[in-house]
Amino acid sequence: MRVIDDAGEQLGILPPFEALKIARERGLDLVEVSPTAVPPVCRIQDYGKFLYEKDKSDRAARKKQKIIIIKEVKFSVTVDEHDYQTKKNQAVRFLTEGDKVKASLRFKGRQMAHRELGYAIINRLIQDIGDAGSVEFMPRMEGTTLHAILAPGKKEAPKKPSAPKAPAAEPVAQTQSAQS
Repeated sequence: MRVIDDAGEQLGILPPFEALKIARERGLDLVEVSPTAVPPVCRIQDYGKFLYEKDKSDRAARKKQKIIIIKEVKFSVTVDEHDYQTKKNQAVRFLTEGDKVKASLRFKGRQMAHRELGYAIINRLIQDIGDAGSVEFMPRMEGTTLHAILAPGKKEAPKKPSAPKAPAAEPVAQTQSAQS
């Protein structure tokens, strides 16, 4: 098997018992890195430290992940203007925080005869949200509920403010003559 030491240098092709003997002398482990290679590749390293570093990097990668949550905003066909504005503002806030929004509207009883009113409310919400979000699923009926899913809009990279320009300095000759 091909053996690589803890400094990353190749020791060459050695029999397994000899590679294991070298690893034990150094107080390290013999770890098979690539079993399918010809000959198999093994590395002399501290296996516990290797596992610790791998776990640490996995945790750091998970920490950077953004978990998308779907938040719901419920409307009714008879929603008042102020209630509509409040729920629209909540939806915009959820979208700017990076969450998806499910806008749902439930029809009760005879309201099912006037589905166009529900579609008008949901379409108005989509128009009012504008650039804060984009429509992931257009409004559709499922049973007595009309719903649409909105995803956060594209975030623009914040522009760096340019450095303030320093006032033009007067020539030194003029400054000296003014003091004389």
